[in-house]
Amino acid sequence: MASHSTSSDRVRDGVSRRDVVQVLAAGAAAASVAAPAAAQSAAQSAVIAEAIPADYSRDRLRWGSADVAALFPGFKHVDMRTKGAIIRLRHGGSGPPLLMLHGHPVNHVSWYKIAARLSQRYHVVLADLRGYGDSSLPDPGPNSINYSMRVMAEDMIEVLDQLGHPRFFLVGHDRGARLSHRMCLDHPERVMKVSLIDGLPTYHVFTNTTKDWAIGSWHWSFLAQPEPFPETLISAVPPEWYLKNRGGGGLGNLPKPVFDEFVRCYTPKTIKGTCHDYRANATIDFEMDRSDKDKRIPTPLLILWGTRGSPPTNEYPTVWRKYASNLVSAESFNSGHYLHWDVADDVYDRFMKFFTA
Repeated sequence: MASHSTSSDRVRDGVSRRDVVQVLAAGAAAASVAAPAAAQSAAQSAVIAEAIPADYSRDRLRWGSADVAALFPGFKHVDMRTKGAIIRLRHGGSGPPLLMLHGHPVNHVSWYKIAARLSQRYHVVLADLRGYGDSSLPDPGPNSINYSMRVMAEDMIEVLDQLGHPRFFLVGHDRGARLSHRMCLDHPERVMKVSLIDGLPTYHVFTNTTKDWAIGSWHWSFLAQPEPFPETLISAVPPEWYLKNRGGGGLGNLPKPVFDEFVRCYTPKTIKGTCHDYRANATIDFEMDRSDKDKRIPTPLLILWGTRGSPPTNEYPTVWRKYASNLVSAESFNSGHYLHWDVADDVYDRFMKFFTA
């Protein structure tokens, strides 16, 4: 059964004294997973490029705007090389490491409402998935293998290695939730706790389709069509139009600097990358997930999802209990798909309670 906190349990204007004690205790307990000075030096050697303040005015096409950078105070904004891609990320703060992975069709700026607050207690790492945002566009390879969640998870493992974090907390939304599920299957020893936002396992989704799902999630089938059909149609309209009108996304109500950042990054490169991702989802990801459908991830798990105004059901906890052996908490909100925008304070509160418990 999903758990629901009372208003007295929720953080409104900061953290309670109990939460502060929990955070300090978690920081001490996780000292062994925080990056030491030597690891920070190694991370610097893996950095290909790093933005400086002047870059936000002289090279905005590459680095974005100063308005967006201001949403992530104290964060480094870098490109890091993995064995198969160049990954754009921001990272900042101190404390236990917390990797946060975005969904489609956006990028790491998706976490703009809560990343700065979390960085007061964690070393927050925000990465663009390969093909998305400002990360590179590797060749898809046979059967889209290079865009499988397994390979994209390996990008993130390498990034955390380079930052000196052998173990870390993990948050994934949408596509990031699928990647996080795969990471917990392939690398359970690396993830201390995981929170998945508004996502169900790929194998479950493809084997339990309904008419309403097919209409509401049309992009799963559309983006997975053979190249260049979806790329051609998407590129026929301005990115602003597509991002606002693709349906159900909630991108039209964002602050202008954030929406403009998503538009900047929604280039032909990113369109190709997202299509590669969804083609892999329908082929090699599904095959991998079918092979592992009876495996349950052992990682402590927090599930959050939006009801989009419909009456809440127990679908999410019921399904995830078949795929996870340690479901700590599951909670729905009267929210759209992007809970970390619509009910950001509630999401921050649940993260603080879950990751510091």
